[in-house]
Amino acid sequence: MSAAPAILARDLRRFLRGGALLPVLFFLAVAVLYPFAVGPAPELLARTGGGVLWIAALLAAILPLDRLVAADLESGLFDQWAIRGIGEDMVMALRVAAHWLSFGPLLMLAALPAAALLGLSAAMLGRLELGLLLGTPGLAALGVIVAAVTAGLRGGAALGGLLMIPMGVPLLVFGAGSLASSAANGGIAGFALTAAASLMLLAMAPFAAGAAIRAANR
Repeated sequence: MSAAPAILARDLRRFLRGGALLPVLFFLAVAVLYPFAVGPAPELLARTGGGVLWIAALLAAILPLDRLVAADLESGLFDQWAIRGIGEDMVMALRVAAHWLSFGPLLMLAALPAAALLGLSAAMLGRLELGLLLGTPGLAALGVIVAAVTAGLRGGAALGGLLMIPMGVPLLVFGAGSLASSAANGGIAGFALTAAASLMLLAMAPFAAGAAIRAANR
């Protein structure tokens, strides 16, 4: 366990230096372009903007997939950690944490100007930020699982994107549902379901991704 902080810090440095702004720029680009597609009507943008930002968050989570696992697998780093007694499951748990730290908070910050561009109210922005706080850990866990499963495959990056979208639909549905303004409309249930889906993915990710790494090394 003494190696855990060093592995977490190493992964976090690598992710922050390796294009951490790309998902944020994509997220903001969607917010900028969406009014050009549907028109500038404030009522329409305010009513649909939150859901569009959730779609943007899911698609932005696809962009870092190719740098989460493949490079370390090709360089044999997982074998070196295994020789030192550091299992793949623990490495993957730390990787989920590092990936979220390099992805989730930046996306939540980007939601502030994105919400302004779409004319979201302060209350809607608050619900969006809470939903992203609950949902982005699940997106990070799902990203690590998909990256580990596709790391040893030809065209793994493209395949990862195709897998990530349908697997992320529950988080998208629950997260968008949390934008509802009242419990009667499903707002509180949306938060609860988003949190439950995230927790399930966080619990699964170290073991699923670790098993995928062991299979790829055989």
